[in-house]
Amino acid sequence: MVKLAAREPTNTYFRDVMVKFDGHDSKDPFAYKWYQPNKKIQGKTMAEWLSMAVCYWHTFKGSGADPFGPIDVYNRPWGQGDDPMKVAENTMDAAFELFTKLGVDYWCFHDRDIAPEGDTVKQSKFNLQKMVDLADAYQRGTGKKNLWGTANLFSHPRYTHGAATNPDTAVIGYAACQVKAAIDATIQLGGRGYVFWGGREGYEALINTDMKKEREQLGAFLTMARDYGRSQGFKGKFYIEPKPREPSSHQYDYDAATCLAFLKEFGLEDDFELNLENNHATLAGHTFQHDVVTAANAGKLGSMDINRGDPTCGWDTDQFLTDPIEAALVLMPVMQQGGLSGGCNFDAKVRRGSTDLDDIFHAHIGSVDALAKGLLIADYLIREGTLSKPLVDRYASSQTGMGKKIAEGTTNFKDIEKWVMRRENGGKVLTLRSGRQELLENKLREAYDAVIRNAG
Repeated sequence: MVKLAAREPTNTYFRDVMVKFDGHDSKDPFAYKWYQPNKKIQGKTMAEWLSMAVCYWHTFKGSGADPFGPIDVYNRPWGQGDDPMKVAENTMDAAFELFTKLGVDYWCFHDRDIAPEGDTVKQSKFNLQKMVDLADAYQRGTGKKNLWGTANLFSHPRYTHGAATNPDTAVIGYAACQVKAAIDATIQLGGRGYVFWGGREGYEALINTDMKKEREQLGAFLTMARDYGRSQGFKGKFYIEPKPREPSSHQYDYDAATCLAFLKEFGLEDDFELNLENNHATLAGHTFQHDVVTAANAGKLGSMDINRGDPTCGWDTDQFLTDPIEAALVLMPVMQQGGLSGGCNFDAKVRRGSTDLDDIFHAHIGSVDALAKGLLIADYLIREGTLSKPLVDRYASSQTGMGKKIAEGTTNFKDIEKWVMRRENGGKVLTLRSGRQELLENKLREAYDAVIRNAG
């Protein structure tokens, strides 16, 4: 670790602009129309509720390649050159320039995003440390903060059959070295959390897989990572990020419910929460709201990757979230639990055809504003009881009498049968009650309209 002098970006790569709030009716494409970082809602500022982070991998390392076009499309100026470490330094300069100009407080990274892999573990560790020292200097110079770090345990060929779940102990060893260094990097940068995304922790076919052994290996690996982090003074949360498949046929971190059961099974629930991604939830056949509510109900909603998928595509398209109502539905549980231990990371990439550097600004501005507007809608829904009041009414019968006994587990089938027969003998007829889904969907739109109207 080398304590470099605080550093500011050179402002070499992006247009000369500082993105700020310019009013709801602004026509400036480089201005926020809804995000006011210091605006207070329920006792916290927008910035505090959202804790938004720019991701390093898609935004600065993304090439425009996709599964059907592996050739790079973009020609990013910071990515040019033959010296990998010099390219890494230029990329970091560009990154902190964008963080500053967007006015977003946080950033997050994979280890291989910020530093190239060396020929040996020692060289890789040296490269990462050098770049972490530089990032630390940029953080002190700009006031930007690290939301979380993680290790890329899926890109290198050695991880073809997984990292922690690999049949080869030597591969597990490489993964352990990599995670150890990435945890150290996150600690040095003051990260609020550390994320595990098991990109290849799964299987292609069960005919050559000992699933029980692989899951036990993963549990042991996460336990060792937790113990190492705590021994080094890491106070933040560890996160698991669910994803059902792609690239593996099945991944052991399939969805929020699967991860919660895994944490419980291996005794990790006290140190781990979930980092949920919209596009991963939809690949699992859920809505983002479903996984968010599942995690929140378990007290494990820690952080969120803010993106969306294309419903016409069956793969992880990682598009920027732009629907404020969808944002509101996932931010309601966040507000109801008092915030996130992590934050909202824009794990999203501009489209393959969006080749201009300005497109990076437009993408983030639109998603930041969608979150800000969603936060206002969520606040309105909570204050007005738009969804909570109908829920209380719908489940009212569970609050008294036999319903309360069933909920508390103080009755049995025989007593319930007697209760039903008494009702029938008394002439009480079972009547169907509407869930009023269509009405509530209209109410969501009315909440959106009210926020727009009040802003005017």
